[in-house]
Amino acid sequence: MKRTTIFNLFYVVLAGGIMLTASCTKKFGEINTDRNTIATVGSAELPFLFAKAEATAVPNIWNYQVAQNLFADQYAQYFACTATYFPSDRLNIRMDWVGAAFNPIYTDMVPQLQSIFKSSDPNSAENALANIVWVLGFHRVTDYWGPIPYSKAGEPGNSVPYDAQDKIYDDFFKRLTAAVTVLKTKTSETPYGSFDLIYAGNVNKWIKFANSLRLRLALRISKVDPTRAKSEAEAAVASGVLTSSPSEDALLAKSEAGSDNNGLSIMSDWNEFRMSAAMESVLGGYADPRLSVYFLPDGATKANPNGNGQYDGLRNGLTSTQLTDAKNAATANAKVGKRWSSPDFGGNANYLTTPQNIMSVAESFFNRAEGALLGWNMGGTAKDLYESGIATSMAQWGITDGAAIAAYQQSTAVPKAPADYLNSPAVSTAPVKWGATVTQQKEQIAIQKWIAMFPDGNEAWADYRRGRNFILYPIANSENADITNTSTQWIRRIPFLLSEKQNNKTAVEAAAGLLGGADKVTTPLWWDKN
Repeated sequence: MKRTTIFNLFYVVLAGGIMLTASCTKKFGEINTDRNTIATVGSAELPFLFAKAEATAVPNIWNYQVAQNLFADQYAQYFACTATYFPSDRLNIRMDWVGAAFNPIYTDMVPQLQSIFKSSDPNSAENALANIVWVLGFHRVTDYWGPIPYSKAGEPGNSVPYDAQDKIYDDFFKRLTAAVTVLKTKTSETPYGSFDLIYAGNVNKWIKFANSLRLRLALRISKVDPTRAKSEAEAAVASGVLTSSPSEDALLAKSEAGSDNNGLSIMSDWNEFRMSAAMESVLGGYADPRLSVYFLPDGATKANPNGNGQYDGLRNGLTSTQLTDAKNAATANAKVGKRWSSPDFGGNANYLTTPQNIMSVAESFFNRAEGALLGWNMGGTAKDLYESGIATSMAQWGITDGAAIAAYQQSTAVPKAPADYLNSPAVSTAPVKWGATVTQQKEQIAIQKWIAMFPDGNEAWADYRRGRNFILYPIANSENADITNTSTQWIRRIPFLLSEKQNNKTAVEAAAGLLGGADKVTTPLWWDKN
């Protein structure tokens, strides 16, 4: 018997309901109508649908750990595992976990947005915002797997086809361009109002966000399609990108109501992850003032929020045996910062409702800086945009001392050897101060963007694979049969889900031909040309 996929389960349930009620009495309408349900979707329901779509377009609440923290956050080397029972840090991927980065997009985001598409004017601000959130959600999924169900997502059928990544990106650019065109005629409106969990219906901010997302995606394809990348990036910047922090930083509001908490905050006190050695090397070596914002000192508690005053990290990929060493214990390494930690560890009382980071203004400055190095018209020089990115990131995290920021921008300090369990060397030799060669300048931009995007491991891992301008530490130990030399191999994608191979077999087999290689972690995505 054919098995249905998550994309058409709704239609199976619906069909079963029709068959069942067909045998009811002649008083069908009276008996079988629930007067408390919504018979049709109208303008009054759209804000609720949009809020749900926004909340599920990114890994959230309980999904956060198994969708992002155990995978992208570690592969970006923001954090490293201290728990012996998590194999993902050693590249052993649990398919029953990572599905949390895939399934909710199709079961929670897509139905809401498709209802909005069907029930709103295509030229309305509401429709435009829905298209932007569509791209926000799907670009994270395709950048994990490559080919994914896209153009037919949500449609009925026993097999839902996968689309090639280049086709998906083409649609992303078209949607973002069209959405901005519409929104520029709606700047006096406040679509969805307070139900918009990111910008509360501020159209001007949504325009800048959409253009910044377009710029991000343009840079992503800069090696595989440089002509298209330049055109999209220049058009995005000309139309207006994010420039002012913290007022324009894209943050997803969180609430105690319905336990809609910040996913990173939920898991922070479980003591299963700590600062990575790469973070220690860079932030510690630079004497970066963001270090004490991003992390709490080793052993911080309510009674002693300063712990031992040190910020230590550990290498990614330590074995279960290595993790039992006292030097790798959670209490011996730096915990995620106050805004994501409970008062029991010296954190904030409202840590569970800390807004979730979606996109920083600083990222757009660094993307423009790299674009300028590529010869694109980014509205400034690479050096000026780089230094503006640093200042903007500092402002985002509450660091406003102009003299201290200027000194940091001109600092010749370099990353340090982290003095970790493996006695690792410094992860880089690049100083903060703008370098003399393009190669070094690209590395500096990559490092500062990596710092600024914290804690968004999804984007940090994607950008790392795309650029490789700044090289992180090799994974200490691989438990993945496809990565036998961690010095020359690295994880480039997530293999297709086992559940999809079982339930959507025909489509997955066809999708393998769109990869350009085997369904392995070592096969690069379409835009990955390193």
